[in-house]
Amino acid sequence: MRGIHCFVLALLALQHVSCNKGSSSNDQPTTPPVFQLNSTSLDGKAPGTENYNVPFSPVIRLNFNGKVDKGTVAAAVHLTSESGAVAYTASYANGDSSLVIQPASPLSSIVRHDFSISTSLKATTGASLMSGTNFTFVTKIDSIAKFPQLTEDELLTKVQQQTFKYFWDFGHPVSGLARERNSSGDVVTSGGSGFGIMAIVAGIHRGFVTRAQGLARMQIIVRFLKDQAQTFKGAYPHWLNGATGVVVPFSANDNGADLVETSYLMQGLITARQYFNGADASETSLRSDINTIWNRVEWSWFTKGGEQVLYWHWSPSVNWVMNVQIKGWNEALITYVMAASSTTYPITKAVYDNGWASNGGMRNGAAYYGITLPLGPAFGGPLFFSHYSFLGINPKSLTDAYANYEMQNQNHALINYNYCKTNPKGYFGYSDSVWGLTASDIKGGYTASSPTNDVGVIAPTAALSSFPYTPTESMKTLKFFYYTLGDKIWKEYGFIDAFSLKEPWFANSFLAIDQGPIIIMIENYRSGLLWNLFMSAPEVKTGMRALGFQSPNL
Repeated sequence: MRGIHCFVLALLALQHVSCNKGSSSNDQPTTPPVFQLNSTSLDGKAPGTENYNVPFSPVIRLNFNGKVDKGTVAAAVHLTSESGAVAYTASYANGDSSLVIQPASPLSSIVRHDFSISTSLKATTGASLMSGTNFTFVTKIDSIAKFPQLTEDELLTKVQQQTFKYFWDFGHPVSGLARERNSSGDVVTSGGSGFGIMAIVAGIHRGFVTRAQGLARMQIIVRFLKDQAQTFKGAYPHWLNGATGVVVPFSANDNGADLVETSYLMQGLITARQYFNGADASETSLRSDINTIWNRVEWSWFTKGGEQVLYWHWSPSVNWVMNVQIKGWNEALITYVMAASSTTYPITKAVYDNGWASNGGMRNGAAYYGITLPLGPAFGGPLFFSHYSFLGINPKSLTDAYANYEMQNQNHALINYNYCKTNPKGYFGYSDSVWGLTASDIKGGYTASSPTNDVGVIAPTAALSSFPYTPTESMKTLKFFYYTLGDKIWKEYGFIDAFSLKEPWFANSFLAIDQGPIIIMIENYRSGLLWNLFMSAPEVKTGMRALGFQSPNL
């Protein structure tokens, strides 16, 4: 029995050894330890989803709970900009458990970059990263001056001259009229052409072209407007084909007269008529043709049968279907002034009081940033309200029953300035050197920016066309735009239409209605030229007095 017992014990021992051998760690699959990202820093700070004002050679540090497999970094770590992949260098610390990423060369200023690390990154144990991470950052503004220093007077001249090229070099080759924008082809704008006509007068005054050259261009423009351009009750459409003169519909029902755009055009033509005052046959004939155009506009027709208000649109195919009354406060004061100044189809003061002014309903009277706003919507609305009508109308010491217009425009500009300086939405880049909200292109569209419709887009025309109202603030901004941001926003026709430092985004567009006020209002600030010419027209004096305006210029 003892022998059998020993045999059994030996057999059990053998089975035990066999079982232990079968469950050896060398034969069973193992789960590597978890590989995870413990912390991330961008130049020593934990990054948010968006990061601004980042240096040109930022340091991105990623700390893991294990050693990084260096062979997996290139496929897992990406640094990109809108231009594509950005080359970077990778280094290691803390026994290869920290990964340090830096751009291979300094980054460009004001550019958005995307950084990401994916789960394809592995540890030396073979474990994949549990979860990746990503964030964006925008590099800081490069403060180095982009162009040589000029005197303030030289800088103003340079801006006017470069902006002038939009209307002179880029004017339509057939009609001479201003294209709507730099990508418009044959589409020209009646209102923007009015601005362009005033810009030509300023260009002659500054010596950018000779008087003879300017006269020749004006003759082309005026003949086209008189003999070829399509009109409706004497009024022009918003858009025309610059080669044929046929209306180009602005929208489905906006295929006829646009009275506001027509008033901008007439403002320019009257200014040119007053400028070209020579006794020779060429200038005399030009003035006669301008009078023909001016006198055939049936302003009173646009009261729609005698209502006490002007209407914006009329079409022979859809009549008054647009049904937009021209009521203040907005950009259309000039429309009522031109309508009252007409010697052929004038409106009465009652149309101005009841229609435009709503018998005082356009008053505001509230204070914003401690600045009282006489007229208009909260915070004043977009700044073009203080520009378009006042390219010709001199607001200095101008009053009527409703406002002091010098105060109105100055306070409007100062409210806009203080809003951007205060920057309640916290947009990157807004400051006392980067301000100005008005209608302009935005990324993917167009909007009328204002303190109550602020999408983070600055339009250079806003601050620069406000020079007569805010000369100190506008000059500081001009210098910043030109010297500091000039590599981004200073192009062949002056400053681009708009930009956003928060995106960042820089328009590739130029618009006639934004470029024109820059050259014109800078000239009014410098010499009062366009104000003096327009306000010298006898009809304008009579019309404005009839509406109740008072001014030393009347």
